[in-house]
Amino acid sequence: MSTCATASLMLAEPLSGTAATARTWLLIEQPGPWGAKALTASHLDPGTGRALEEAAAGTGVRIALIRRPGRHADCHSPGTRRIFVAHTAPGRSWIRTAGVTDPALLLDLDFAALGAGEHGGLGEPYEGEPLALVCTNGKRDRCCALLGRPLAAELTAAGGTEVWEVTHIGGHRFAPTLLVLPYGYAYGRATAPAVKEVLEAAREGRIVTANCRGRSAWSRPAQAAELAVRALTGEEGADALDVSGITGSAPRWTATVAHADGRSWRVVVEQGAATPARPESCGRAPVSPARMDVVHIEPVT
Repeated sequence: MSTCATASLMLAEPLSGTAATARTWLLIEQPGPWGAKALTASHLDPGTGRALEEAAAGTGVRIALIRRPGRHADCHSPGTRRIFVAHTAPGRSWIRTAGVTDPALLLDLDFAALGAGEHGGLGEPYEGEPLALVCTNGKRDRCCALLGRPLAAELTAAGGTEVWEVTHIGGHRFAPTLLVLPYGYAYGRATAPAVKEVLEAAREGRIVTANCRGRSAWSRPAQAAELAVRALTGEEGADALDVSGITGSAPRWTATVAHADGRSWRVVVEQGAATPARPESCGRAPVSPARMDVVHIEPVT
């Protein structure tokens, strides 16, 4: 039986403009099995998970569970859990980390401030390797487990990287999917050699655009616009470009992409439909997913 990832690959579905949207990510270590909706279907207390979802709604913060790659001990009551909070806006990216014994304490966080990029002294600055988050949530979609878990294991075995499995970062049909923090660029159809290149670039403050889905800080049309300017100019600097403005609504937007050196570009993005129909997730009926097509780009004088 064909999987959703196989169908998407065979149909050469474009990746640009498909990243999950989140200015800030809150990652909570949770060992053991994950259900399809992991915040309320794992060994995290479901009441706490539901309350965290409600607290983060509309703030720009996206919450996900993480665990180390490998065998997942059926641990109902882990000790201290690692958390990461990462803000992904250009020029203001940061990661903070802390240990918590009770995830319910996270309900005291100011989610609106976190979404706006203000951490309020939470935890400590994280100064290690870029975080490589590989989606492996097989209960959400089997492609994420079949393709994501071997990738996470291979990256871990190679060493020199900070690799975590993560519950859901969108786009099952692009599995294996990857999110790299602090910059928040997402990737699809990832391979171990490609991920190593992506992480090496991130260490140096650069971005690899091959198989890039976009930067999570922006909406889908803005993601596509920024990647189009990178393709046009060859710019690799992670914080060199910003989407300084976007107007319009589906199915047509105009984005202004600004360079740190003062240049800018006007980019027109249209929403189309990927055809022929294909399942967005394994077991689902075929549909024509939305795609973001850059139809015009010009420098602003």
